Amino acid sequence: MPIIEASIANNITERSSVIETPILTKMAIHPLREKLYNELHNRPFQSISNPAQITHIAIQHDGELKQAEHQFLALLCNRFQVNTPAETMPCFYQNFGLFSLRWERHMEYSTYTIIHEAPLTNQPFIKNAIDYVPSDWLEHLPGEVVAALHIVVEAKVSEQDKDISHYFDSMRLTASSPYHGLAQVWTSYKLHSDGFGRFLVFEKTLSAEQLGRLIQQLLQLDTYRLMATLGLPLAQAINSELSQLDLQLKQVTACIAQDNTRDDGALLAQVSAIAAKVEDFRSQSNYRFSATNAYYDVVLQRMDELKEHEISGHMTLQEFLMRRITPAVKTCRTAANHLEDISRRVSRASDLLRTRVEMMLQEQNQKLLKSMNRRAHVQMRLQQTVEGLSVAAISYYGIQLFETALNSFSAFGVKINHELVTGIAVPIVVVGVFLGTRLIHRKLMRNIDE
Repeated sequence: MPIIEASIANNITERSSVIETPILTKMAIHPLREKLYNELHNRPFQSISNPAQITHIAIQHDGELKQAEHQFLALLCNRFQVNTPAETMPCFYQNFGLFSLRWERHMEYSTYTIIHEAPLTNQPFIKNAIDYVPSDWLEHLPGEVVAALHIVVEAKVSEQDKDISHYFDSMRLTASSPYHGLAQVWTSYKLHSDGFGRFLVFEKTLSAEQLGRLIQQLLQLDTYRLMATLGLPLAQAINSELSQLDLQLKQVTACIAQDNTRDDGALLAQVSAIAAKVEDFRSQSNYRFSATNAYYDVVLQRMDELKEHEISGHMTLQEFLMRRITPAVKTCRTAANHLEDISRRVSRASDLLRTRVEMMLQEQNQKLLKSMNRRAHVQMRLQQTVEGLSVAAISYYGIQLFETALNSFSAFGVKINHELVTGIAVPIVVVGVFLGTRLIHRKLMRNIDE
């Protein structure tokens, strides 16, 4: 037993000495490990105390204006003599005294959330959090404003519960009790005289972290539902154009099915024009419609997280938003599906026309080859005829040369029968010329075949 205890003690001592040196330093670490850990903490919920006023602005930059946004934030930080954020930071929070600023950059938009934690100096929405921010700085806000709203957080009192509509310019209100009835949220989901939307939040029992999470969910819900419906005008415009393209494509396919005498080349050109328009629409809408689906999924998630209870006589936030957002998203999906359907039909029509054109070209090529074969055969006959004439002509000139040579023999005193020799030489010359031309002809044909 003492030996075992001593061995265990030695092992513990060795392990304690090893623990002093980090084990991970001796292992290969994935280069993105730390970044993935920090990703969970990039955009934490902000703690907000009751009472408070919040102003939220979302601007669209389409993935650009990164440097302009950093310079914009640096101007405010330099004015208040605080540290500026790094250019690579996706989220920035800073307390400037009378107000706090939370900035977040997303793929195609950025948000500026201004928080003023203090009791109201007047009725709600008379003086808002944005009024504490230097106006000359806000005038240079880069990008296009998509969402802009004010939120007022107050402890609920009985007098306020009697008539809230006058805070919203007597508009029809939507209200619910999120977090299983621990708070009340009132809004009209309309733009008011100052161009901002308005939310009024009553609560007494939520912690600062819970209230901050509720506020951020409301802000994200309003921003995402607007970003989700950005594709609706594009979908409506494309749908009207797709109806015309659909009609044109039906006419083309009808002509293909009837197999009439209309020029296939003209049909193919018309199909190509339709395909070009469809691809143009797809390039314009693919990203927007994909983003619409992604934002819609986030909207559904945020609405589930609110865990709303109904306030008698009012539609909940989820009921109101689903009544309009869902049809808008379905319109975008219908347009995207219609585009894909027309694209597939155009592709099939184009394949059919190309097949028909190729078959016609093959028939024309076969006819052309037959015609060329006939011409080659005629040329061969003409060539053979010419060869016969050339044999006769060459033989004639050969006999003339032979006769000239015979006439020279008399000068040497050689007596020959001129007519006899000439008669014998004629068939010999003709046969020799014929064989020579045939030999040359065969040699040329052999070279061509090779």
